Amino acid sequence: MAEITFDDFLKVDIRVGTVVQAEPFPEARKPAIKLWVDYGEEIGVKKSSAQITLHYAPEELVGKQVMGVVNFPPRQIGPFMSEALVLGLYDDAEAVVLLTPDKPVPNGSRML
Repeated sequence: MAEITFDDFLKVDIRVGTVVQAEPFPEARKPAIKLWVDYGEEIGVKKSSAQITLHYAPEELVGKQVMGVVNFPPRQIGPFMSEALVLGLYDDAEAVVLLTPDKPVPNGSRML
């Protein structure tokens, strides 16, 4: 594993946000959900596509806080422009489990 410096780490802007809208993304190659995440006043709402359909349904995601990288360039995913990378981990079945704070925190709070 390659080591990085603390300054390298600080270049990755990881923030918490609240899902304000979620809907199925049937046009995606792999099953996915389109998310709109409010990352607070400074950053605003950013769109993301996430392959999280094994553990989550769109209607249960609204109001959930998630962690995301907010300073990647936008990426076209089929007909949808993803503006942030919502973070997760693979479980034993290689399905994605979202990274979330264990207590509510203000939207836009930066991971330290």
